[in-house]
Amino acid sequence: MRTYHCLPLFIWTYMFHTIDAIPFQEKTDSDLPSERIVGLTQDDGKTLHRTKRGWMWNQFFLLEEYTGTDTQYVGKLHTDQDKGDGNLKYILTGDGAGSLFVIDENTGDIHAAKKLDREEKSLYVLRAKAIDRKTGRQVEPESEFIIKIHDINDNEPKFTKDLYTASVPEMSGVGTSVIQVTATDADDANYGNSAKVVYSILQGQPYFSVDPESGIIKTALPDMSRENREQYQVVIQAKDMGGQMGGLSGTTTVNITLTDVNNNPPRFPQSTYQFYSPESVPLGTHLGRIKANDPDVGENAEMEYSIAEGDGADMFDVVTDKDTQEGIITVKQNLDYENKMLYTLKVDASNTHPDPRFLYLGPFKDTAVVKISVEDMDEPPVFSKIFYLIEVDEDVKEGSIIGQVTAYDPDAMNNLIKYSVDRHSDMDRIFSIHSENGSIFTLKPLDRESTPWHNITITATEINNSKQSSRIPVFIRILDINDHAPEFATYYETFVCENAKPGQLLNQDILTVSVMDKDDPPRGHKFFFEPVPEFPLNPNFTIVDNKDNTAGIMTRKDGYSRNKMSTYLLPILIFDNDYPIQSSTGTLTIRVCACDNQGNMQSCNAEALVLSAGLSTGALIAILLCVVILLVLVVLFAALKRQRKKEPLIISKDDVRDNIVTYNDEGGGEEDTQAFDIGTLRNPEAREDSKFRRDVMPETIFQIRRTVPLWENIDVQDFIHRRLKENDSDPSAPPYDSLATYAYEGNDSIADSLSSLESPTVDCNQDYGYLSDWGPRFKKLADMYGGDDSDRD
Repeated sequence: MRTYHCLPLFIWTYMFHTIDAIPFQEKTDSDLPSERIVGLTQDDGKTLHRTKRGWMWNQFFLLEEYTGTDTQYVGKLHTDQDKGDGNLKYILTGDGAGSLFVIDENTGDIHAAKKLDREEKSLYVLRAKAIDRKTGRQVEPESEFIIKIHDINDNEPKFTKDLYTASVPEMSGVGTSVIQVTATDADDANYGNSAKVVYSILQGQPYFSVDPESGIIKTALPDMSRENREQYQVVIQAKDMGGQMGGLSGTTTVNITLTDVNNNPPRFPQSTYQFYSPESVPLGTHLGRIKANDPDVGENAEMEYSIAEGDGADMFDVVTDKDTQEGIITVKQNLDYENKMLYTLKVDASNTHPDPRFLYLGPFKDTAVVKISVEDMDEPPVFSKIFYLIEVDEDVKEGSIIGQVTAYDPDAMNNLIKYSVDRHSDMDRIFSIHSENGSIFTLKPLDRESTPWHNITITATEINNSKQSSRIPVFIRILDINDHAPEFATYYETFVCENAKPGQLLNQDILTVSVMDKDDPPRGHKFFFEPVPEFPLNPNFTIVDNKDNTAGIMTRKDGYSRNKMSTYLLPILIFDNDYPIQSSTGTLTIRVCACDNQGNMQSCNAEALVLSAGLSTGALIAILLCVVILLVLVVLFAALKRQRKKEPLIISKDDVRDNIVTYNDEGGGEEDTQAFDIGTLRNPEAREDSKFRRDVMPETIFQIRRTVPLWENIDVQDFIHRRLKENDSDPSAPPYDSLATYAYEGNDSIADSLSSLESPTVDCNQDYGYLSDWGPRFKKLADMYGGDDSDRD
């Protein structure tokens, strides 16, 4: 079969050729005829016959977007088996068959039923076959063919983004690339100029330009400044057909931002700044802020402040606030109005990130003058030291001066100062200070062994203004004096064997006599051991000084007996080598014990030899328990008996404090001696002389007045009057009114009242002059009892 390409006139012919069969896809674009071998068979050795048959049609092309009223003719299919009698039927299958493409089954003409778009589909693959109408037999094998859609310029260029955003550093040179924009055209780039795009700039000149072929946007002006203008909007057009007339176009917008570079130095808005500071401000106080302006942004505007020079460079400092980019003036050292009243500083503000490309523009820093005036303030006293250390011997006498502190008023007025000890730091009041000259002296004895250090606080206060005061610590170290004698570190008790030999050390493995001393000499302790002078030669034991502050005990005789002497007390004289030498006597207890041949103790009690023969250990424990129980019973019995003898004071009839003594007698008067025995009142021996009150301890300062006994038989009325006078004159009487009832109802009684405070006193028997010597607390009592007669009246 053959394929012919003829445009715009389609003709068809048929030719008969016999060629080898090849696939149709390989011959689609070829003008050579295609041949197939058809009906070649072999059966039972019969001769093979070859029949010539073939398809004939034109190769098909079709324009897109057809706008005509009739269907668009595509091409014609034909086979050499078609005799034109209508016996053959053409059938079309494949892409769009029946819908997009229809075929005349009698003639094989193909038409496009709809308008086609190459951008949607540019190639259609169809299959054609021819069958016999009568038999339905396929007269030609099914073959493929292609319908290609030719492109027309029906699509405008489209950018990949509707809006582009880009940035470029300010001060960039001409031709600096900013961004590349890209537009695509859906038309066929291989067919004409429909897809050839050219870029141009519609808005953004003269600042930017665009490359017509690549779409790269570049700067067109040199040294564009962000400080003058930061944002630019550029409109780019993309046009197909190579930019020629009639081409389609599309546009996009590019927003370009100029980024900052450090091309501006900082500048102070004013050349001089003035600040004021009181002289008493603490160190680190902020006095004020200064700020230099920099039109740059971000790190390009970051700056650092420093003091370049000035007479206050050592007194003040400047700190940079990173958040506000301000310089903070702070106090570095204590100010003194009397010393200097005005300081002048030169402060520099410089960029921390300068750009080397723009150093030619000049130094990226600026300088301002800062003046600081110091204001006078009333300041507290100032001590000559920050603390004082005083060393004093512990044997210093009371009232001795041990040191001195000094303070002065830094103000120009130089006010007087008084000193005092903060009693919260000296609760025991051991020290005091002279308020005028600051001399510290002792009030109590010192003892290094109890308190080696004293830390007190001294306060200096202005006399004219008590609010202005300062405090200073004073550390007092107590130096040691050898005032304690060495003594045994512990109670020492050891034993000696009965079979000990002379010159043998007692328990050398477990006994080493050591001593302790509360003193702390600078050269260390050194102790010596000797026998006491009263017994320089002990017949039983010898003291051995080990020369290392310890001593041992050595026997002096052959053998010891528990029956003769069970315990020895060995006095030892211990003294040190410091000045003055201190010594003491310690006693070592040595018990005599029975030992084995190796010197191991077995028994130390002399009674153990006797008891062991008759009583066992269990019997001894039982006896001991019985003795303990007996002692407990005795103690309980004694406690119960003592408790029975106790009588509450409130029950005792001898208690005369606020008590009413009732005799419960209503007799016939003084002459009636039958109903009540009045002999007790008449007998002066019946009462106790100088009887003390049980509820109040008598004061020893009062002199106990002993009354004159009434030996004669006197009248009851006289007896009561005398008792009343004695009660008024008794200084040990209670200092409150007491009601004393004597149960007497006589005739013509001249006693108006029985109150001890309202009764007349006997001046001849008592002198109250000593009350004036007792102090102000007894002044009122002295005025009552020790005044003149006219006063008492």
